[in-house]
Amino acid sequence: MADPRSDGGAPRRGGVFLGFAPWIIFDVVAGPSTWKLAALTALAASLVLNLPDLRRGRLKLLEITGIVFFAVISVLALVLDRHDLIWLETYAQTLSSAVIAAVALGSLAFTPFTEQYARESVPREHWDSPLFRRTNRVLTAVWGGVFLLIAVAGLVAVTAGRHGDWFNWVIPAVLLVLVVKFTAWYPERVRANARPS
Repeated sequence: MADPRSDGGAPRRGGVFLGFAPWIIFDVVAGPSTWKLAALTALAASLVLNLPDLRRGRLKLLEITGIVFFAVISVLALVLDRHDLIWLETYAQTLSSAVIAAVALGSLAFTPFTEQYARESVPREHWDSPLFRRTNRVLTAVWGGVFLLIAVAGLVAVTAGRHGDWFNWVIPAVLLVLVVKFTAWYPERVRANARPS
């Protein structure tokens, strides 16, 4: 009997969401006076949350990107003076969202990043199925699109004056809630449609 999850792969519980946790921590904590703390906190979270995969040598694209990105930002925060980092202080959240969007959308040319998580809960014999591949391409494209919108909202927030919080916090929070719900709903819908009547 086929595994019920063989026709479309949902990431394992907490898998892809834990991959995004350091990025979300950074976006929540980062502000004009707190982005250095945000970078160090996100780097620590990246290392701690990914320690099991790090020990096994099985880091995923999103995890590698997070460790490298937050390490670079942390080093810049520690070695450069404030005057040299005004641009980073201003655009830190936008930059982090743009990096995720680029990684997610870029992974569509190779292996969609959500597929790395989905493989943990789907038997190997189903990894090449068209439904599994298409499901993960859609999920990856949606995540990439959401973070691209969040990056654009971050750019708008810089010039939005007193409405900046809407673009910096409210809109990104709503988009993240929607993409999390979509990630839980879409694979289930694919599986339901693929079952014989």
